[in-house]
Amino acid sequence: MRGLAIVLMIQCHTFNSFARMDLRDGGPYVLSQFVGGMAAPLFLFMAGMTLAFQMESLMRREALPGGRWFKALRRAGYVLGVAFLFRISNWAASFPYGNLGEITKVDILNCMGVAMAALSVAAVFDTKSRIRFAAAAGLLIAAASPVLANLDWTGVPPLVKEYLVPGAGRGRFAFFPCASYLGFGIAAGAIVRTTASERFERLMQWAVLIGIALIFGTQYFSNVPYSIYPKSNFWTDSPALILIRTGISLVIMAGAYLWTEYGAAVRWSWMQCIGKNSLMVYWVHVMIVYGNIARPFKRALSIPQAAMATAALTLAMVALSAAWLWWKARRAERWRAATTAAGRAVQSGA
Repeated sequence: MRGLAIVLMIQCHTFNSFARMDLRDGGPYVLSQFVGGMAAPLFLFMAGMTLAFQMESLMRREALPGGRWFKALRRAGYVLGVAFLFRISNWAASFPYGNLGEITKVDILNCMGVAMAALSVAAVFDTKSRIRFAAAAGLLIAAASPVLANLDWTGVPPLVKEYLVPGAGRGRFAFFPCASYLGFGIAAGAIVRTTASERFERLMQWAVLIGIALIFGTQYFSNVPYSIYPKSNFWTDSPALILIRTGISLVIMAGAYLWTEYGAAVRWSWMQCIGKNSLMVYWVHVMIVYGNIARPFKRALSIPQAAMATAALTLAMVALSAAWLWWKARRAERWRAATTAAGRAVQSGA
């Protein structure tokens, strides 16, 4: 799933940076951005799942609820720290054309860190209560988003507003409604983590059914000419879009399981390779696509040329990920060999 999200993100960013401006009203470019719009929800959904995995592990190692909460908060702090390091490096890569606003931009990692901090309280609950809490939090955040987005934010610092609510055309990832994906991911992750292996296929069947019901049911009701909200923008603050994309995430999760379990051969997988290094790939490819290194190509390519650039960048990121994993494996082998030799030397000396 993470590898698929990376591929969607690379093509979205490459087309956004390289495609000529006169081509952006056409079908291919619009399709690239529409499909790429699923990358961020997938990342947030999976961040929620992995956070739930950590919480389940903490339940076995940490008896005190406060201790579990602190460790979940620490993970959120780590993500926020990485987010600001990423923004600083992205600004540096754009020097001297970048501006300091790049450092404070509310990107996907910033939203992820804040959402993880807010929902880290789920660690204090047992599994069943955590599932209910996370699902309810996701629904509440989504439902409140149109109301909060249309409040009068006059006098509120612009950065605080950008962290909390979406704005038309700003390209930011606000807590309302994006944190909903992380809440739903925590609920899904807790269920996945605690499901017995013999019942896992049934769980994936339910994921498909619930996902399809969310996609088509929400799409139907979103077209009804009545709304409980005085004002709502479907593409920025609508709960309907959140539920549709959550349904798509559930279907993709089941599809990823089906492919991994029955379709993929037992061999090296380029998709899993980049998925294992998603943060590094995200970091490097954004610096390439939006940094000065690719400045001659920005807004200068045709659709076929942008597609070729996407394929080339994807191959480069796969190669980088493979090299990184190879280096880590070699380093682990040398460490094992060194520690084993040291241990034998100590035993022989004794």
